[in-house]
Amino acid sequence: MQLTVNGKIAYAATGGREFDSSKPVIVFIHGAGLDHTCWQLQSRWFAWHGWSPLAVDLPAHGRSDGSPLDTIEAMCGWVLAVMDAANVGSAAFVGHSMGAVIALETAAKSPGRVTGLGLLGISSAMPVHPALLTAAKETPERAYDMMTGWCFANPAKIGGNSVPGMWMTGGARALFARGHDGALAADLAACNAWMSATQSAASVKVPTVLVLGDADVMTPARKGQELGSLIDGARCVTLRGCGHMMMQEKPDATLDALIGHFGSRS
Repeated sequence: MQLTVNGKIAYAATGGREFDSSKPVIVFIHGAGLDHTCWQLQSRWFAWHGWSPLAVDLPAHGRSDGSPLDTIEAMCGWVLAVMDAANVGSAAFVGHSMGAVIALETAAKSPGRVTGLGLLGISSAMPVHPALLTAAKETPERAYDMMTGWCFANPAKIGGNSVPGMWMTGGARALFARGHDGALAADLAACNAWMSATQSAASVKVPTVLVLGDADVMTPARKGQELGSLIDGARCVTLRGCGHMMMQEKPDATLDALIGHFGSRS
């Protein structure tokens, strides 16, 4: 679905069904350098079980136009503008990595707009290695290789895809590489600059689940649990043998965790 936000095309996938703002809405927000395609399984399930999903492409990602946004605050404002353009007053938010930070910050700063949270691959801080920051800015091809190497647990690197014949790490590398110029560098810099985790987590008052990978080296599970302990009533689901890219590495377990939290509305 195409919307117009700030005079630019904003794209959101709707899970294979026509978007209906009268149904409960669930917004999926991708991580750094990714796009809506990382949510194919999850958005489709919710679309066929009583929800209306919006799996957004942030500006300069996927099918959305515009320049990359360089702060988490600006990304939060853009997501709310997408909701306004789609005639959505409030929605559940699911985010991965940078998208989880956006979801958390939106819930903290605009509590009336967020009804529940699913935070995947998040931690109490999101520092980015200086070498990766430099590569994303100066030699993006090297950054794509670094991201692919760090994002996946070992089983995913030796053919661990649940779909026979699919190359998990190769697909992720290709997804990073098809990103718009400057988008990954802006995303990583925004994550690195995020410093409000403690304050924002303590402000969240909606039902929250954190989905973490026990082999995640980018956002370690213990740091995710640390963040979860600051959110009133939050529950953590830790996936065994899973790295940072849980939607690809453990798609069914990730979906099950979200279903267990949000449930079917059909």
